Amino acid sequence: MSIDIVPPRISDPAVFGRVAVLMGGTSAEREVSLDSGRNVLEALRARGVEAFAVDGIPALVEAIRGGDVDRVFNILHGNKGGGEDGVLQGLLEALRVPYTGSDVLGSALSMDKIRTKQVWLSLGLPTPRYVRLGKGDDVHVAARELGLPVIVKPSCEGSSVGVSRVHDDAGLEQALELAARYPGELLMEQLITGDELTVAVLGTTDGHHALPSIRIVPKGEWYDYNAKYIAEDTQYLCPGLDGEAEAEIRRIAVEAFNAAGCTGWGRVDVMRDRASGKFYLLEVNTAPGMTSHSLVPKAAREVGIGFEELCWRVLESSLGPDAGGRDA
Repeated sequence: MSIDIVPPRISDPAVFGRVAVLMGGTSAEREVSLDSGRNVLEALRARGVEAFAVDGIPALVEAIRGGDVDRVFNILHGNKGGGEDGVLQGLLEALRVPYTGSDVLGSALSMDKIRTKQVWLSLGLPTPRYVRLGKGDDVHVAARELGLPVIVKPSCEGSSVGVSRVHDDAGLEQALELAARYPGELLMEQLITGDELTVAVLGTTDGHHALPSIRIVPKGEWYDYNAKYIAEDTQYLCPGLDGEAEAEIRRIAVEAFNAAGCTGWGRVDVMRDRASGKFYLLEVNTAPGMTSHSLVPKAAREVGIGFEELCWRVLESSLGPDAGGRDA
């Protein structure tokens, strides 16, 4: 399956003005965000963009008040001090400052895995069966309803923060205790046994395009925080599939991305059941990592888009409809 992506529309970096690369923050994903932000900052500067680092939302507000910001490249990760939950987007909309990535609705919805699942299910899109765990709910009853093994995780965190795989009844309480350390609701999900894949989505003037899928093969049992950001022995196979299966996962990814109200760029995580070959949507990341281990840059390279050009294209999405993005 070929991918035809229109070339960047902007060639003059001065068009972007002063770009605040927003990183760090106070979410559980702070360190990953700082790493991503440093890489984006270096790439934009290498292309002549007047970019500078800003650590967290309060510092960004001060910079905007000082008249130093023309637009924001948002590379904050997570919620509660991160930039993926719609709070930052609402602030920037109110201040009329253009920014990269999804708007208020797409960001807030995608940050909440339970609500995202509800939207997907209403449209007939495949996602693992789940149980929403409220305060005081019996985790053992929920596990019996789904059938072990299960995944227990916070509904509003990313980067595998607070996530546990549970294979027997004895491990449920510990998994619940770990997930409950993070704010928001908890989610128990059917564990799909099979291949873990991810599909980057990139917006251009002619719509959203799925980049080649990546199949993730960790050295350990599963793709946890260590395998994502620290280990050097995780394998990334791109494209992750071939033929009709590759075409199908790309189609589903774009449909899921659009259904969640996402725009600009992002990444859709998918499981493929080993027995049936069926795809199951897990979540959408609206400000994906841009570290040396991150997956969007790997997929972009497969279609000839280097890291600097990728950052440039993401930044273009903040310029308005004529550049494939949104007016602030």
